[in-house]
Amino acid sequence: MTLPSPNKVDELFSEWDKPDSPGFALAIIKDGETIYKRGYGMADLEHNVTISPNSVFDIASTSKQFTAMCIALLARKGELSLDDEIQIYISEIPRYEYPITVRHLIHHTSGIRDFLNLMELAGMRCENDYPENEIIALIARQQELNFKPGEEHLYSNSGYFLLAEIVKRVSGKSLAVFADQHIFSPLGMKATHFHDDFTRIVQNRAIGYSVREEGSFQIDTTIFDIVGDGGIYTTVEDLCIWDENFYQNKLGGYGQDLIEEIITPGILNSGEVIDYAFGLIREHYRGLETISHGGAWMGYRSQMLRFPKQRFSVICLSNLGSAKPAELAKKVADIYLVDDFTEESVSRQTQIIEIPSIDLERKTGFYQNPKTGTVWELLVKDGKLILEAAEMSLIFAPVSSSHFVIMDIPFISVEFEESGLHKPSYFYYVEGKTRDVFQRLEFAPPNSEQLVDFTGEYYSQELDATYRISIEDGELLLNRRNSLRETLKPINKDLLKGTDLTLQFVRDDFHQVTKFSLRVEGGRVRNIQFVK
Repeated sequence: MTLPSPNKVDELFSEWDKPDSPGFALAIIKDGETIYKRGYGMADLEHNVTISPNSVFDIASTSKQFTAMCIALLARKGELSLDDEIQIYISEIPRYEYPITVRHLIHHTSGIRDFLNLMELAGMRCENDYPENEIIALIARQQELNFKPGEEHLYSNSGYFLLAEIVKRVSGKSLAVFADQHIFSPLGMKATHFHDDFTRIVQNRAIGYSVREEGSFQIDTTIFDIVGDGGIYTTVEDLCIWDENFYQNKLGGYGQDLIEEIITPGILNSGEVIDYAFGLIREHYRGLETISHGGAWMGYRSQMLRFPKQRFSVICLSNLGSAKPAELAKKVADIYLVDDFTEESVSRQTQIIEIPSIDLERKTGFYQNPKTGTVWELLVKDGKLILEAAEMSLIFAPVSSSHFVIMDIPFISVEFEESGLHKPSYFYYVEGKTRDVFQRLEFAPPNSEQLVDFTGEYYSQELDATYRISIEDGELLLNRRNSLRETLKPINKDLLKGTDLTLQFVRDDFHQVTKFSLRVEGGRVRNIQFVK
């Protein structure tokens, strides 16, 4: 291929390529050769250290592929089976109505609630106050699963945390030691490790940052030593070595059979093949197959995007929490693979139109996904249809009167039910192969006397936490541990919505509120029970 000018790539990152901003490390690989690599912006704003290809980043969930590889190597050695029940290795986890296997953990089909969400709900900070056994105990206290294992694919960090524990109990070594001995050292990835000791000194570390409200930067790093679901510290140079191993595996003496296994996607009980393999996501971009995974944790963002048939990869690591390396990696691919793509980019496929404001107003209101319990509010601001959910706002841009796309997020669309002049009763949220329905909720706000029904203290045995609901200035307030307070908004009979929570209340035969069931936005935690 004729290589384009690197200037086109540099232009994509010019916003951060300056001495007063965090930024990116980038590597571009073609046919096993790193054809371009460089850093943009600063690794350390306090000490004026610039980012380079050997700057070390926390790559967050991009780490999952390494945890999965450790499990695959143990399975190849015959020290475990992917179809073993997890309680063989972690006896603390209760047996539910249906078995949970190691394979379920790998593919995010176990139904186990996400431990990061559980910790937040329980008032446990992501700091080193809690060793692994306490987090296992928190997971073990859960009296039910989100769903029957194998019925759904739902991303859960618990699965990969538990896989790390399985590696330790089977091998007798921590995940950090096992991965170093069986992956990093054999491949010569000298700057890579699972960071399970936050006091460890890391040479060439890029400090994580986030943006303050007024626009300045603040340090945003972690003192949380839990690894497996994340925790890899590495460089784009080392990830180039990892990418090379994809095409010519050197691990364990298993050849390409091992690579074929780790890119094999999971299968649901229904027979549906999902996109998720062993810490890797198999999708398509502009007609070409991709294998990728991204990560987001504190002030770090990462993306490793591979086009296997073109033997082309983009590795993009950032130390800025607001960065979007997944989007930038695709834009780099747009430059280099322009002659390979079989489909136009989404921006060129989609023609945004204007529709009357009355048509937008008809679509406003609250909608709920009956499967996950997620509640979204649609409203009109500045002539645009906006989704308000979990402290984020997304713009729905019309392609027709009933079909919308979400601005700045490719491959996601929304299709409203056509119902003449009446308000739509539901819409479909389409993302890749996933097609979720959201049903309209009829809003009937309770009066001030009815609000009193919800007040009081509620206890969850699963979280070992007490929540208190009170009324202040005519509004319901939810009070949680660590002084967390948020307003609860009534959206339907006995259904209240917080920032990223929904609470469904239950009444007894005398119409008195006795408990509520809590769900987290996105569905990673469903039906946590609180009793009044």
